[in-house]
Amino acid sequence: MNWPKKLSVPLIIMACAFGLLAGVGGFTFYYAQGLSYLSDDPKVCVNCHIMRDYYDSWQKAGHHTAAKCTDCHLPHDIVRKYYIKSENGFLHSKAFTLQNFHEPIQIRKSSREIVIQNCYYCHKDFVCQTAIAAKKELRLDCIRCHGDAGHGPTK
Repeated sequence: MNWPKKLSVPLIIMACAFGLLAGVGGFTFYYAQGLSYLSDDPKVCVNCHIMRDYYDSWQKAGHHTAAKCTDCHLPHDIVRKYYIKSENGFLHSKAFTLQNFHEPIQIRKSSREIVIQNCYYCHKDFVCQTAIAAKKELRLDCIRCHGDAGHGPTK
């Protein structure tokens, strides 16, 4: 096929740019162990060194034998789970690449809501009884009083 010269130069530039982007993206995905993030293995969380203290504290906490990181920090329905997982992955990658994150890391409001909903999910009978006894609607902030249930001491 004989391409017009005017068309071939932009095509070559676009192909090179795409190849460079795909190569760098592929290498980054491989280096960051991207496929591991599709699993529910808690060890995946320590791919980022900043999570080591949280992983270690989870191993000392009461929930260690009953819940993995994803049980508390992600929705339980499959579509929302992987949507939030990808959203968190993007935000974490961006923050760590640009080095613009708070230390110690802090849970976002939307992520905190997911954790609270998962408290209700696993402890619904107890939470309902507590709400009834307190004469409150079912809107308790479990983390306020039980923030160390999922993570024990960090040091």
